[in-house]
Amino acid sequence: MKKPYSPETLAGQRGPILVLVILAASAFMAALAPAAPANTQPGSTAAQGADVLSQARQVFGPPLPQVISSPTNPVTSEKVRLGKMLFYETRIATDGVVSCAKCHPFERYAADHLKTSIGNDCKKTPRNAPTILNAAGHISSHWSGNRKDVEDQASQALARPGPFGAATYQQAESALAAISGYLPLFQAAFPGDKDPITAQNFGAAVGAFERTLVTPSPFDEYLTGGKKPGQAQQGGNAGQHRMSQNQLDGLKTFLETGCTGCHNGTYIGGQMYQRFGMVEPYWHYTNGESTDVGRYDVTKQESDRYVFKVPSLRNVEKTAPYFHDGSVANLTDAVWIMGKVQLGKDLAEPEKQKIAAFLASLTGALPDDALKLPILP
Repeated sequence: MKKPYSPETLAGQRGPILVLVILAASAFMAALAPAAPANTQPGSTAAQGADVLSQARQVFGPPLPQVISSPTNPVTSEKVRLGKMLFYETRIATDGVVSCAKCHPFERYAADHLKTSIGNDCKKTPRNAPTILNAAGHISSHWSGNRKDVEDQASQALARPGPFGAATYQQAESALAAISGYLPLFQAAFPGDKDPITAQNFGAAVGAFERTLVTPSPFDEYLTGGKKPGQAQQGGNAGQHRMSQNQLDGLKTFLETGCTGCHNGTYIGGQMYQRFGMVEPYWHYTNGESTDVGRYDVTKQESDRYVFKVPSLRNVEKTAPYFHDGSVANLTDAVWIMGKVQLGKDLAEPEKQKIAAFLASLTGALPDDALKLPILP
């Protein structure tokens, strides 16, 4: 027969009961506690990944903008609409064939994939045509930096024999004014101008359109923690992104090799001039048809001989052939040559492949509007 509970019997059972209560409470608190973080001790994989991300954010910041702004050419919807039409306009070219889109077709990532482009009346241009995607964020335009920005580049193209072929800006302006429908578009884009159809406004409109040609990539997702262009960068880990482990390894190799000495900032290049062939003459490896003196043509200063604007590496996987003369068709070959002539390093095959894998993560999405052909007046 069970004895009734009494203070004495409870006292005898207090020890076991207390143990059970403590164990139950410990289990309950453990269930509520957050999961232990991944190993972030120095030398761990997680710690190394965090270090690479932190370094990448310092080297490649700030984040890519939605639109590349300009203090001298505010981007408006009217300018962008007009600029897109002018980008495809062939009737102002003396041969009736050339337009901006001829050398910069969007279906090919705004590069024509030729060693050097074919211009007005089938004239061969002296240098490779780089992509115009994200180019509005560069320090200048053209390989030699002889155009101060995308607006200047577009304006000057009107009266040059290679692009549109007009003898004077007035000739190009008259050709534009003769096309019915452009006047109201120029008036809407430049409401303060009495005579808005000018070469300068042609450049401003085309430039405004080009300032919208921003291509966010998987690498940007990695840097910003999955934020879209224009949103604040997210601190901490990389968040959601589409970079593969091979590409992340390539980023680490890119940083360790020293490539970021020139290819840095938001555009992974495009912000400085540098001698092509810091360690060895570039033509020993590129097998180009001729030796280009680069920016020396512009400044006539000996220190600028063989100096070029450092190209952006955004979308580089899609814009072969490479270098100012288009002399190298393969991306891994271009990576190896840069290691040799700029850094004095003979990159092994695994290193070349890793860096090329990282560069593929810089391929971005083309703006939807860029892929739609405009209806011209």
